[in-house]
Order: sequence, then structure tokens, then C-alpha cells
Amino acid sequence: MIKGILKFLVWLLLIVILLGFATYLFVNESKPTGTEGEQAELLTDAMLDGINKEGYDSLSYIEFTFKGVHSYRWDKEANNVTVIWEENEVYLDLNVSPEEYTILEFKAYKFFINDSFWLVAPFKVRDPGVVRSYIDMVDGKGLLVTYTSGGVTPGDSYLWILDDKSVPIAWKLWTSNVPIGGLRFTWENWVEREGVLFSTYHKSMILDLPITDLVVR
Repeated sequence: MIKGILKFLVWLLLIVILLGFATYLFVNESKPTGTEGEQAELLTDAMLDGINKEGYDSLSYIEFTFKGVHSYRWDKEANNVTVIWEENEVYLDLNVSPEEYTILEFKAYKFFINDSFWLVAPFKVRDPGVVRSYIDMVDGKGLLVTYTSGGVTPGDSYLWILDDKSVPIAWKLWTSNVPIGGLRFTWENWVEREGVLFSTYHKSMILDLPITDLVVR
């Protein structure tokens, strides 16, 4: 009986490994090479206009829940955030260097940097250290952005795929924490808050990322 269970588990593990390898083999893409300059900047302008970057910059507060497990009360104006998960409620002064955080505070900081990026990444394409390139695609226009500094994992790249109104419909990513290059996530369920557009749902072939309880002012 035990030998039969062990044999089944070995076969199951082998199947999982083979499926993972097949996924990597057929989905993995090399990062494309784009063109920096005027065309990329014009597309950037169009995307930021489409989602109302100016309105986003005027917001003082954002509250949301990521994947139903991490909740945030982010005071943009004062540059602080309260991060809530499980039994933890951690206040972070974002004016302080992360090197000064406690272990729990740094954990909360990493949650915030990752989770908030899935909400506000389109507004960050002109952050300091970001390189933008135009990509001519079969299914539309693409804007490749590479973060050369900042965040938790500098060097990550994202290829925004835009609709005919220059609003993102998806991105492909090349990041240090995802082994499959070019993995595509949708940017959908756009909602308008205070005149600003936010995407509240992302899905890929392996993962869904819902954003709920969105409040801004």
C-alpha cells in the first residue's frame, strides 16, 4: 500500500516537472529590443493621457486589497502606508530608508512595493531610472520599460501592450522573480476613480491577481 502511494507520488512529481519544463520551453521568450527616443516618448504621453496621470498625481490617498490577503491604507501626500495581513498591522514611513526598517517592517515594505505596482505601474513609466523603448508589434503598439534602479528588484522589464486608445490591455514581463521570460498578464476590469483609470484584475496562464476594495481621494 505504502509502496503504491510512493510510486504514485513519484509519478505525480515527474508529471509536474515535465509540465513545468514544457511551459518554460514553449512560453519563455527573450526580451525584445526596442527603439528609444521620440516614438517611445509619444506613446508614453498617449498612455499617460489615456489613464489620466495628471489626475493620479493629484490624489492624496489610495486604499486597496491585493489578492484578498494584503490590505493597504496609503497616504500618498504624507508618504506613508499601513500594511495589513493576517494578524499584522504595520505602519511604514516611506520617507525612511528601507535599511532602517525592522524585519517585520521590511517584509511589509516588500509586500507594498510588489502589490502596489500591480495597481499603479502604468503611472510609473517616467520614474527616475526608467528606460522606455518603442516596440512595433503584430497585435498593436508596445512600450518596453526597464527599471534600472529603485524598488526591490531593479533591472526588471515590462512590455506594455496598448489598445487603440493607448490604454494598457496586457503586459509581458522579464523579472528576476519570474523564471519564464515574457509571461503575459492581462490588465483588465478598468474602473474610474476621481477621473483616474485603474486596472483591478490581472490574469496569466498560471495565476490570477484581483484587486478589491479600491478607494481613492
